[in-house]
Amino acid sequence: GFALFTSSLESAVINPGFGFKLQMVLVLTTGAIFVMWLGEQITERGLGNGASLIIFFSIVERFWPGILSTFGFIKTQAVGPFSLVILGIVMVGVVAGTIAVTMAARRVMIQIPQRTMARGRQREAAKNFIPLRVNAAGVMPIIFASSVIVVPGAIAQFSGSAVASQWAEKVAPGTWLYYLSQAVLIVFFTYFYTSIIFNPIDISENLKKQGGFIPGVKPGARTAEYIDHVVSRITFPGALFLTFIALLPVFIADAINVPFRFGGTSLLIVVGVALDTMAQVNQHLLLRKYDGFMKKGRVRFRGRQAGGAY
Repeated sequence: GFALFTSSLESAVINPGFGFKLQMVLVLTTGAIFVMWLGEQITERGLGNGASLIIFFSIVERFWPGILSTFGFIKTQAVGPFSLVILGIVMVGVVAGTIAVTMAARRVMIQIPQRTMARGRQREAAKNFIPLRVNAAGVMPIIFASSVIVVPGAIAQFSGSAVASQWAEKVAPGTWLYYLSQAVLIVFFTYFYTSIIFNPIDISENLKKQGGFIPGVKPGARTAEYIDHVVSRITFPGALFLTFIALLPVFIADAINVPFRFGGTSLLIVVGVALDTMAQVNQHLLLRKYDGFMKKGRVRFRGRQAGGAY
């Protein structure tokens, strides 16, 4: 697909024949396999998801040139100092809001009654909660919406139809129909993707097997309906926030008449990967602390020695 698109551009390829297409297929396939192998190596020998970290660093390394180019607009008087200060405040607020929404969750209280286990052991009653994330879909709705919104332009470019060209102009970035279509698609795909990755029936069945229940809600189908209702309510503000994050760079670029590359999918990916990596680092540090406590503390003398006789 990329080879066909590149060869269709005027003066982009000197000889856009079968050899060029075969070369592009080999290069892209080899590169994809190498990146997948590198990501697996990072996952096995490092911290975090290797593929996510590769994407993370590829995005972060583009932030500094973008920030420097923004300061360069002051020299050309394209942006005033006051506008730059306001832009910096907006950037800090967007990052803080993204972190807050990414970590935000609705806690559904559950109770687990006292239960008799095997060999007469008693399991004490406990209270816990189910964390239901506000933005469970992550960055995928924006990716799906961005992929769908470019379909009219791609059809117009490959078909050459006048009707398709008119539709492509109507949904071009900067038009009101583009903003409306992008917002509707993001909200739709947020609910669609959340319904795929989140199954309230499985949660209710697992609670029923463990003897747990939500106070005031009957176990079984009523619990699944209650969880589904809560997820439907908290997904809407998450979808609105995703819409805001996706359209913010376009609004700012139109307002200050300079390109703005801070926001959208890149910001969500960076924040999500950073938070996951920090959580894994804290988990490893906690496990190492407990491991050192078990080896050096007095707890090891209370049990059977590892090298003792049987």
